[in-house]
Amino acid sequence: MMAGAILSAQLSGWRKSVGSFFEGGRSPAFLLSYTMSITAIQQQVEDELAEHEPEVEVLLAEVIGGRTLRVYIDHPAGVTLGLCERVSAVLSPLRSRYALEVSSPGTRRPLTKPAHFRRYVGRRARVRTRGPISALPAAAPERRSGRRRHERPRALSVTGELLDATDNEITLAVGEGVIAIPYSEISRSNLTEH
Repeated sequence: MMAGAILSAQLSGWRKSVGSFFEGGRSPAFLLSYTMSITAIQQQVEDELAEHEPEVEVLLAEVIGGRTLRVYIDHPAGVTLGLCERVSAVLSPLRSRYALEVSSPGTRRPLTKPAHFRRYVGRRARVRTRGPISALPAAAPERRSGRRRHERPRALSVTGELLDATDNEITLAVGEGVIAIPYSEISRSNLTEH
């Protein structure tokens, strides 16, 4: 119960500090219909663009180095310089806190939602996990690091063909096997060219 009260107090303070980013002081939603975690800043960017540029899809919004907000967008008609300028104008209230970068996803398109993964079944993707995944085939990991006795287990990065994407996990063909990774364990993912 005490932890809930502390979290509530922290969220209340957070809402006050970010509420002024956009006119109307809307707070971002924390409960989402999918299981991947989404940052508060991404939710805030999505909410604002949904109102002003509803056809723009926010693929990823991330703060880099504490001062730069990088936003990758997509649009059914493609991403143009004019669209990036319009999105920058909509997000201009954030410029008091961040340097703003708005761009198309490029060839290494970020995958942050189950719908993104579903759209690209059959393509190769790189997935970085929050920690070790025990069910990996022996030849699968690109980077599996041993750990010292008291060291926290490190994240894993694997690349493979995206075979499936359910509401709870993705399935990749990796090395000589197949691995299922829950969305809750994915820290970052993107398409790869090869």
